[in-house]
Order: sequence, then C-alpha cells, then structure tokens
Amino acid sequence: MNVLFVYYVPSGGVDTLNRLRCKALKPYGIHGDCLYYGWGAGIQNKSENPYYVTRNDIEIKQIIDKGNYDAIVVTTDYVSFPRFRLLGYTGKLVLEVQGYGPKDVARKELTLAIPYVNGNVAGLLNPRTPHIAALFEELFPAIPRFNFNNAFDSQYFTYRALPKAQEPIIGWLGRIQDNKNWREFLQIGHTLIHHGYPKLQLWMFEDHHLAVPEERVQFHELVEQLHLKEHLTLRSNVEHAQMPSYFSMIGDSGGLLCSTSKVEGAPYAVLEAMSCRCPVLSTYSDGVSSSIYHNATGKYYQQGHIAQAIVEAKELMGNLELRESIRAAAQLHVERNFSADTYAQHFKAMLDSL
Repeated sequence: MNVLFVYYVPSGGVDTLNRLRCKALKPYGIHGDCLYYGWGAGIQNKSENPYYVTRNDIEIKQIIDKGNYDAIVVTTDYVSFPRFRLLGYTGKLVLEVQGYGPKDVARKELTLAIPYVNGNVAGLLNPRTPHIAALFEELFPAIPRFNFNNAFDSQYFTYRALPKAQEPIIGWLGRIQDNKNWREFLQIGHTLIHHGYPKLQLWMFEDHHLAVPEERVQFHELVEQLHLKEHLTLRSNVEHAQMPSYFSMIGDSGGLLCSTSKVEGAPYAVLEAMSCRCPVLSTYSDGVSSSIYHNATGKYYQQGHIAQAIVEAKELMGNLELRESIRAAAQLHVERNFSADTYAQHFKAMLDSL
C-alpha cells in the first residue's frame, strides 16, 4: 500500500512523526511519502522517504497520480479534502488531528470542518488526546475513529553519556506563542533562581520562524524585566539528531524539562526527554496524559500556579531517590508503550479496516 501524509510545513512534532512513521511502516508493506505546502526548518532533518514541498495544484495532482496512493492522511488541514477530490483523487481520505492548542479553538475548528469532512473522509485519527477524541465522537459519530499513540524510536533517540554540566539546567521546548506559555516558564525559572538555585541555567529550544512577532517582543521585554539574560540560552531550529545530547545533558545536570503548555495534543518533546532520562515537570495539558503519570513517570503542576510548580520542581531536583525512580520508569514507559512497531501495527489495521 502507498500512503501520502500531508501537512502545512515540515516542522515540530508533525515533521518528527512523519519521518518516524514512514520508516516504521516499511516492514509492513506500506510506503509513505510526505507533502508539505511550504518550507519548514524540519527539512534539515534526514529522511529516508521522499517528501514534496508545493502548494501548486498542478504539481500536487502530478504527485497524487504518480504515487498511486491507497490513502491520504491529512493533518489538520480539513479544507483540502474537496481540493484533493477535484484533483482526481478517489482513494481513502483520513483526517488526523494532533492538536489545535486551546480546547475552544479545537471545538471551533472541528465544527467548521463538518461540511468538509462529511462525505469525503473515511476515517478520523488522533494520538489518544482525550478532548480531541471526545470531539470526534460528538461531531462525527458516523465516521470510524482511530486512537493510538504516536510512533517513537527509543533505540535511536535515547540517553547519551556526556560530560556533566556544572550547574542544573531547566529546559523548555516550543514556539514563542501564547499556548506554549513561555511566560510561565520564565517566571518559574526566575523564582527558582531566587529560591535555592542561584546559578540555574535556562535552555529554551524554539523555531524562530514560527514565533508570533508581537510575543517575540514581549518575550525579550520579560527576559530583561526578570534579569534572566545571564541565565538564559535560546536555541532555534536545532537539528533533531542533536536533541538527545541536549536532553541527556539536562537530565544529568540535576535539572528537568519544564512543559508549560496550556493544551497539547501529543507532544514529542515530553517523550524525547523521557527517553533520554531527563525528568519532566508538566502542566496537565491533556495530551500528556498517556505519557506522564504523577510521581511515577514525571510530575504535574496546575497551570498558573507558580508556587506549586516550584514545590514540584524542587522535589524532582532534590529528592534523588524519587528522581532516579522517575527517570528509569519514564524511559521504560516510552520503550514499552510508544514503539514504532506497535504504531505500524495499529496503522496497518486502520488501513485494512478502511
């Protein structure tokens, strides 16, 4: 079987997912290609599978005709379904939702999607994100729904023993936009620096191409206001192959990854950190519920409650027995429950049923 995966740009979690699942599906006789509408920083990441970057209808039709795809899986872009039909595609269409950010935005978007989805789409896919699964059931009761964890390569993306940093490091990964809640991360870092960790380092990983310009200005203003310049290292568009080293260094420094998002689908950064023995402190942002179990594979704090975040962070950094237990359990959890092979089996079963 041949499958085309479609998304706006090769960046972030969807870029990672597409590269991993195309590789995982091969042994099951499924060939995957990727189509993106525009350039993204993920193009620097090596991929064994073909990918196309175009929004031109003629070129897209040529890709579809040449690929002879049994199914096209479109992430988020529901308005493209009538377009693919007009371009002559007659196979199965699948809408995949990895997340829309805030829950009210997800409801609004999926409600708008109803006329595009009904009559065009054969199946709905999401990575066990509770609020998305509930919306699928409510808004599209007649369309088959599939919910299974995203693919993850824990053999490649795993812990690396490197020289230990002299001071603890807290990491953050995301876009400079409101839903990723970068303001809360800076406030948490500032509070920890002034309450027990005066030499704490803050490492932030982002894609500057996807930042909201107004928030970029506000970001720099808050960094200045909180006097964080000497503590902060900001990295943009780090090659995916380098991230295991960074996560491993954060974990070995005695620090943690702090995920401050308001709502998430199924964030890869959390899985990547866990696989590299970097403990995670996260808001309960819905999509992380399948990866983090409080005080077992990570820690939660209530979004907006800085004091609670500080208590949890200090315990995760200072209680060495609990910390090591969480690091080991988190790594094992990712290996067992997010394997690429299991994903491929679920995906093949979905295609067979459609």
